[in-house]
Amino acid sequence: MPIRCEIVSQDRIVYQGDADMVLLPGTDGEMGILPHHAPLLTTLKYGIIKVRLQGQESIFTVAGGIAEVQPDILTILADSAENVEEIDVQRAEAARKRAEESLAKGIPADSDAYLRMEAALRKSNLRLDAVRRYRHGPARPPRQSDESR
Repeated sequence: MPIRCEIVSQDRIVYQGDADMVLLPGTDGEMGILPHHAPLLTTLKYGIIKVRLQGQESIFTVAGGIAEVQPDILTILADSAENVEEIDVQRAEAARKRAEESLAKGIPADSDAYLRMEAALRKSNLRLDAVRRYRHGPARPPRQSDESR
């Protein structure tokens, strides 16, 4: 019997369905959640969530949050989450470029602004890397760093 899995971001339900296994990027390392798992509450870092059901795998990016595990349900409350198949590559590239340009100007006097810029860069890089590694659809145009390899 599978475990129920719900991935919820701040603005929408990203995934809701059954899973045979879910891999999470916990702050203390990657963890696998199976049906009948012991109750657990954990924080999540930036990374990839893999939801496996009957040999099929769905991939999601997550930019922090928490996960609550109960024996029959896994609830992920993400700061930001997105199915890899839905990532807008051009938008992610533009966000990465903006963040890199902002950081190249130097450290702002406001430390919160710096942390926001750094988080935007990490999130953009995560999204682009996830598309490159896991997307099954049409290939995206290569990044400049990809072309030079």
